[in-house]
Amino acid sequence: MRKATISRNTAETKINLTLDLDGTGKSEIATGVGFLDHMLTLFAKHGRFDLTVSCQGDTWVDDHHTAEDVGIALGQAFRAALGDKKGITRYGNMILPMDEALILTAVDLSGRGYLGYDLQIPTQKVGTFDTELVEEFWLGFIRNAECALHIRKITGTNSHHIIEGAFKSVGRSLRAAVAIEAAYADEIPSTKGVL
Repeated sequence: MRKATISRNTAETKINLTLDLDGTGKSEIATGVGFLDHMLTLFAKHGRFDLTVSCQGDTWVDDHHTAEDVGIALGQAFRAALGDKKGITRYGNMILPMDEALILTAVDLSGRGYLGYDLQIPTQKVGTFDTELVEEFWLGFIRNAECALHIRKITGTNSHHIIEGAFKSVGRSLRAAVAIEAAYADEIPSTKGVL
């Protein structure tokens, strides 16, 4: 059972999150930030992860702490649910079209945190959401999931489409990376013997 439950309580946010890597894409998301809820719903659907997230954050300040801390909690959940990573594919990638936007993502569940981020979002806001928080979310995620993640815009002009394409593409890349390869189910996919 590759599942994890994370509770993260700080002076800025209170988060409860559950993740099932072998789900069907069901989600219940309530972060207090509507656009982030939408992105996480898409992420879960395309990754086929069952995901519940509730967050009470200091959104009267802005959405920064909520976006970053939900990314942290999600990364912690991935790390915990993967356990020793025995049998996983380890790598995943996707080039995903979202109308005029074309987004490339690639992930390595390496045990080392790195974010290669090149989305070039043309506007500072989508609705009330600060688009710079997309990078903060993924930084929180990779540092805690301990993975290398590349997110790159190949083309695109609509900020909503670019960000949506990124969340869908990362979901699908992670879905491929966490998949168990039956022929290698008892092996760690590394010459080091550990990830």
